[in-house]
Amino acid sequence: MKEPMLLSDAGPTSTNRGEVAKGLKDSLAAGLGMFPLGVAFGLMVMQSGLPWWVAPALSIAGFAGSLELLLIGMMLTATPLATIALTTFLVNFRHVFYAFSFPLHIVRNPAAKFYSVYALIDEAYAVTAASSDTWTSRRLLSMQLAFQSYWVGGGLAGVLLAALLPGHIQGLEFALCALFVTLTLDAAESHKHIPSVLLAGLSFTVSLLLVPDQSLFVALLLFLTALMVRYAIGRRRAKVGGDRA
Repeated sequence: MKEPMLLSDAGPTSTNRGEVAKGLKDSLAAGLGMFPLGVAFGLMVMQSGLPWWVAPALSIAGFAGSLELLLIGMMLTATPLATIALTTFLVNFRHVFYAFSFPLHIVRNPAAKFYSVYALIDEAYAVTAASSDTWTSRRLLSMQLAFQSYWVGGGLAGVLLAALLPGHIQGLEFALCALFVTLTLDAAESHKHIPSVLLAGLSFTVSLLLVPDQSLFVALLLFLTALMVRYAIGRRRAKVGGDRA
């Protein structure tokens, strides 16, 4: 009778395939949400009067869903490049902190590591942060490649869908707003995040009153400053409490 094959007998090829399969499985849940949002993005590109290739170009050059949706409006209003660059920096600044706990160290190949840094999006970070499993380079990279495939594929599907539709779909411009409303509601479920939500609302209100033409840009700066001040106050209180104890 033939003995069952042990994991060690499977060889490196079988092991690598298994890790790729794990990465694809890890991406599935979040990917099911990314694809329809990508479709909305592709539709928005076409209905905004931009060339079809803008959808895949933005999804490859700047792989960040919320930023890409934001860039459509900025491109249509001929926003200055300096404002676009600084807005991009502020919107994606959170990725700097992702790198502190993202398992980037397991990726040894320089080119693969460069891609992993480039493809470090919210969904990839969330999956790795929520998992207690041991990650490998192939599993991590296959997950990130799958995420980008969902997004780029959704954008191309949206472009094709726009070409088949007889008329203009109203309300697609609300996709970005709906995304952030959902994220805000999720954050507000935890009482410790309510101050951040209030600071965001206050920052936007102040910027809207003072500089309505640049309200979003100024609101981002005010909110970032407020978060830094809140963090410093929290650290100081924790230190004072520790000294008293």
